[in-house]
Amino acid sequence: MKKKTIFGSFYARWLESLVPAYGVIALICCFLLNCMIYWCTQFFMADAYHYDFTTELDRRIPFVEEWILVYLVCFAFWALNYILVAREGRQQCFRFVTADMMSRLICCVFFVVLPTTNVRPEVPGSDICSWLVRLIYEIDAPTNLFPSIHCLVSWFCFIGIRGSRKVPRWYQVFSCIFALMVCASTQFTKQHYLVDVVGGLFLAELCWFISNHIQLYRKVERFFDRIGTKVFGVAYYDE
Repeated sequence: MKKKTIFGSFYARWLESLVPAYGVIALICCFLLNCMIYWCTQFFMADAYHYDFTTELDRRIPFVEEWILVYLVCFAFWALNYILVAREGRQQCFRFVTADMMSRLICCVFFVVLPTTNVRPEVPGSDICSWLVRLIYEIDAPTNLFPSIHCLVSWFCFIGIRGSRKVPRWYQVFSCIFALMVCASTQFTKQHYLVDVVGGLFLAELCWFISNHIQLYRKVERFFDRIGTKVFGVAYYDE
């Protein structure tokens, strides 16, 4: 077995206890793939016709600017839970990474084949929550709505630790409740509509089911192990 690189030794001493080395590169790639698909499809589909799936039920859901806090806090929730999933063990980690990446590739197809949009409300308030909503509206175009990545990732955060023996039961319950709160926040802030939520939750469960019933994750694991061997100097896949 190869010896650790200088970086590998540093990581083993200072960061290994936080995020296992076998999973850190894969998690970073999940983040990069998400960003690439979301922003690149927005750019390339900017001039395409966008469908609006607003229903009468969607119109009846009130706009409540305070829910923007849940909408934004979820980014920290995502980071924490993805790390918790990586700590569950190599097999759980790479099944999760496989499902996560698979879901983004499917999202990419929808964003290209079925581009979506919505009509956002005017936000005249001067309070901090109204300001945050206007900021999000300004930096995040109302496109790439179906399926909702916000709901998709939040539900992944729950199902990745669902039934875990390492994560306390109370936190698993909290993760489920908070993931549903994130889904609600997408409605009350008018970032998404109901069909986007359903699509996000369904896609997360579908990809998780597929990843747990096929062996594709082994190829993903070996791929990242080859990269990890060069970065850390240790063949984690063979340990």
